[in-house]
Parts: sequence; structure tokens; C-alpha cells
Amino acid sequence: MSADDVFGRTIQLFLVDGKPAGLRKASIHGWTGLLFVSGASAFGELTAREEVDRTGVYILSGPDPDTPGTTRVYIGSGNSVAERIKQSAVKRDFWETAITVTTSDDDLSKGHAEYLEARLIEQTAKAGRVTLDNGTSPDIGRRRLPEADVANMEQFLTSLRIILPVIGLGMLKPQPKAISAKASPTSPSVSNEVQFEIRHKSGVKATAVEEDGEFVVLEGSEALTDMGYVQQSYGGLKEKLIADGVLVPQETPAGTGKLRFAKPWSFSSPSAAAAVVLDRNSNGRLEWKVKGASQTYHDWQQAQAAKQESA
Repeated sequence: MSADDVFGRTIQLFLVDGKPAGLRKASIHGWTGLLFVSGASAFGELTAREEVDRTGVYILSGPDPDTPGTTRVYIGSGNSVAERIKQSAVKRDFWETAITVTTSDDDLSKGHAEYLEARLIEQTAKAGRVTLDNGTSPDIGRRRLPEADVANMEQFLTSLRIILPVIGLGMLKPQPKAISAKASPTSPSVSNEVQFEIRHKSGVKATAVEEDGEFVVLEGSEALTDMGYVQQSYGGLKEKLIADGVLVPQETPAGTGKLRFAKPWSFSSPSAAAAVVLDRNSNGRLEWKVKGASQTYHDWQQAQAAKQESA
């Protein structure tokens, strides 16, 4: 068994009141970290838990009122997470989900919690997947811990990176390489990836790659606009991409009714990406084809599954 082998992890998710939308308790086998997750209706149950009245960190998450379709989070810490999260929740009306992070053996100190808070804010800002509601970013350099404690807290963060997406919060997940590297269709960072393309009869061309479950349309890809289709489920998303400068008017030739991706963008599915590119509801599994071939994304995916089964 080599050092590069990947091991599975066991995550335990306990529905405290037996309701999927109620108070939930999450943990990883062999990790002392302890998470509780609740919506607004179960917030009182959350703060009443003895395990939450400990030193740790917390997160308030919900839709960003300033940018539809995105998430806003607030990250904090305290000697009593229960008391601190109540104070923070009263001051903010965007949140829909509250997450507390303590330990089963109550071994986090104030210094540990402040270090985790600072690192969570830093890593969340770096990932760029959500809007941070924190007004300031704590200086990690001032959170001085012994070398061994820093190593332990970094390992603690590694477990948080695993468990937070499982409970629906991907704020620490790094952007796909195709985005972080500002990749174009010919960039070395994506040259070894299987690429997919849409070539429309209008001349519009778009290229994308799939990475870690995300479908990334690459910089320089084109998109149709003002096609006049009544049903466009992703019309709001397209308007946001235009407002944010992700999609910009095609410079040449002028007046072609085309847009251009000024930077790569990650979509939740091939169909979402195809709908934005073609300006209409689309089955992305059929619209996207392996670049330079007639094989659809659907057929390619089926072929990959068959290879894995026979391996």
C-alpha cells in the first residue's frame, strides 16, 4: 500500500429529532470535532445543547440579499459558542442555516478557536465561492500557537473541508483548476483534460471541461443572446453573469448578438452551461460533445462508467 492511496472516511449524520430539516449532528469517525446544524426553526434546540456551550467556532449561512443566487456566510468564535452565535444571529437577517463546531472532549482553547476562525475566514475568502459577511479578516500572525497546536488545528481544518460540503456548505472547496488558473481552451492546465464543445449553426463556439463534479466553461467561449425564447430557466443566472462581467459583448464583429466569457465559470451541470451558451433551455448531456468528435457528453459519461466497472 503506497503513501498515495486514498482512504474512505465514515461520516455520521444523526437526526436529533428524527426530522431531515431539524437539528442534525455530524461527526467523522476518529475525529474529535463535533458539528451541529440547524435552520431557524430549530435554532433554540441548537443553542440549548450542552455540547454547543463550549469553546469553538460557528457559521451562519444563507442567501446573499445583495447578489441573488449566491450565498453569504458569517464566521465567528467564542468561549461559549451557544452565546456568541445567538448574539451574531440577532444582528443578521440573511441566515437560514446555523452551524456550530466544537469538540466531543471540549479540548479547544480560546487560542485554538481564534486560530480556526482566522483560518476559516482566510480559506473562505481564497476559495471565493461565497460572500463573507465578516467586516474584518483576523490576522493569523497574531494568533500565536505552539507549533504542535498549529499542526493539530490544520488537521482539524482538513476534517472541516471534508464534512462541511457533506452538510451542504462548500465554502472551503477550492475552485476548479480551470478557473483558478484562468484557463483558456489551449492553456496547459486544461490541455490534458477531456474537453467538450458546443458548435452552433450561428457560429457560436464554447469549450468546457468537467472537474470534481463541476462543469467549467472556459474563457473565450461564446454565448448567444436575445434569442427571444420564452422559456429560459437560467435567464436569471445569465443576467447575473452579464452584470458581474463574466459575460461581455463580443467585440468583433460588432452587432452579432454574441457574448464572450471574459473568464472561466463553473456551472452546477452541463445543462445549466448549455442553457447559458444557447440562450434557451437545453439538455446539456446531448448538446455538449467531446471536442473534435461526435460523442455526446452522455455517451462519454456512459463509456467512462463502463471502463470503471470493467477495471
